[in-house]
Amino acid sequence: MTDKQAITIVLIDDQAIVRAAFKSLLERVSHFRVIGDAGDARGGIDLVQKLRPDVVVLDITMPGLSGIDAVGPLKKASSQTRVLMASQHEGMKFVQQALQAGADGYLSKDSDPGELALAIESVRRGDSYLSPKVANGIMARAARGEAPPPGESSALAVLTPREREVFQLLALGKANKEVAALLGLSLGTVKKHRENLQRKLDCHSAAELARLAIREGLLNV
Repeated sequence: MTDKQAITIVLIDDQAIVRAAFKSLLERVSHFRVIGDAGDARGGIDLVQKLRPDVVVLDITMPGLSGIDAVGPLKKASSQTRVLMASQHEGMKFVQQALQAGADGYLSKDSDPGELALAIESVRRGDSYLSPKVANGIMARAARGEAPPPGESSALAVLTPREREVFQLLALGKANKEVAALLGLSLGTVKKHRENLQRKLDCHSAAELARLAIREGLLNV
């Protein structure tokens, strides 16, 4: 790729001010083109399927569907698109989940602004990228599929991808009927998923699900 070839980028983050800041930073690089942005993962997936960007810059904590759970659908929507996570979470739990989901890089939002361009260049070339702000060795451990250290494992690791989707919507306070409509499932299927979630997570109310989602970094306080 030569310097004259534009790198097309889509931003997915639920905070409009973050998207605006990223866009402002990226527009300073002559061969970067921000061709779209979305405030939620589902809207971002539709946008990526339509625009087929070179790189997606993706947040983790978003309503409805987390960035981690969006990586697979994004790759399915546009197989050549590279996914760079940009998150405030720097713990191994989040990094490992993102990389195992198929993310190509992981950037701390607390990084120096110039690192954003470096990370995008790296993943676009086909390299992996891990922010220096994140602990050394995480990339290697995640690639080998090693378990996180004690205290760093995710309580949600026992869930299937569909159960994670249902979990997050229930944690947002959605009723079974609303979850069924949003995910295109029958009411009976949603009720079964809810029963499985209660059993696997030992959470028996929407409030308990919400508290767990906050601890897992999937919902903002």
